[in-house]
Amino acid sequence: MGTRKRNKASILKDKKKKLSIAKLRNCPISPRKMRLIADLLRGKEIGHALNILKFNPKHSAKYLEKLLLSAISNWQSKNEDKSIESSNIFVNEIRVDGGRMIKRLRPAPQGRAHRIRKRSNHVTVILESNNEMK
Repeated sequence: MGTRKRNKASILKDKKKKLSIAKLRNCPISPRKMRLIADLLRGKEIGHALNILKFNPKHSAKYLEKLLLSAISNWQSKNEDKSIESSNIFVNEIRVDGGRMIKRLRPAPQGRAHRIRKRSNHVTVILESNNEMK
């Protein structure tokens, strides 16, 4: 019974070695705006993804570019013996979730107040290396 569990754990460990994860927490941009840029990157190779982010005028592209560079650095630290060019790394998964919401009050007519919700988000990038594609 223990050997099956051990075999499964070793298989998962080998799969995780191919993956690299980076997270950005409490980014002060609404998730809806961040998803517009994140959708452009999903499934792209990292060189192509970095070019998309570099030439995109939206403010959220700067945050995602820094996050993608961090994920690449994490991959390099995991796989020191391999080179980035030959490994064919791509954005396997990019997730934008809602983060903390700061609530403010804005004055409205006749003594009322409207609530303003300043949204933030959490972004998770998972890179995967795939040598079989070439």
